[in-house]
Amino acid sequence: MQLRDTFRYLVGGYYGVELMDEYPLKEYVLEDIKNYIINFINVNPIDNFDYKKEASKVNDELSDKVKLQDALLVLNKVNASMDLVLLVKKRLKKYDKK
Repeated sequence: MQLRDTFRYLVGGYYGVELMDEYPLKEYVLEDIKNYIINFINVNPIDNFDYKKEASKVNDELSDKVKLQDALLVLNKVNASMDLVLLVKKRLKKYDKK
């Protein structure tokens, strides 16, 4: 996996968690993910890469289902609450039924 792909799934995961309005503590998790992404950028800089443009592109182009799938990966990395992980999984099951 290239650094660009890793950045894309981290951002996708951020937006996936943002969709979880039923989780009352999502703002704290979003802050943790944001800090994780910033740390990733600082440790793994990508030459000639517009991070903001790519983040906007990820938000616009990825479906909610993919964002939620990315969120599961990111939540594991930031050691998020199992309650949130289970809520994301529950929401993903709704997409499988369609």
